[in-house]
Amino acid sequence: MTMEDCAQELRAFLNEKGQLTSMPSKHRKKLLVYYYIGTKVEPGRRYTESELNDLIDEWGLFHDAATVRREMYNFGLLNRERDGSVYWKETDIPPLEAFVASHI
Repeated sequence: MTMEDCAQELRAFLNEKGQLTSMPSKHRKKLLVYYYIGTKVEPGRRYTESELNDLIDEWGLFHDAATVRREMYNFGLLNRERDGSVYWKETDIPPLEAFVASHI
């Protein structure tokens, strides 16, 4: 599964700019959302919580950055300082298909 396949599966939730207009209810599609938003996080960059929330809200117009941020951390897409003050993209993220398969 490629990112194009991911976007195709999420097409009902994406606007013309590629932003997510709502959060799917099915677990598998939520995983695709977390991975999709994770592709927008720059590798090697450290984000404050506020900066990460802004990035998530830019791509997820349903404005639930706290949940998305928490789930991206829980599913291993992000790492963070113990106090949650700084976040960064994990360096060892599996390909999309393996990521989804490991969390279903």
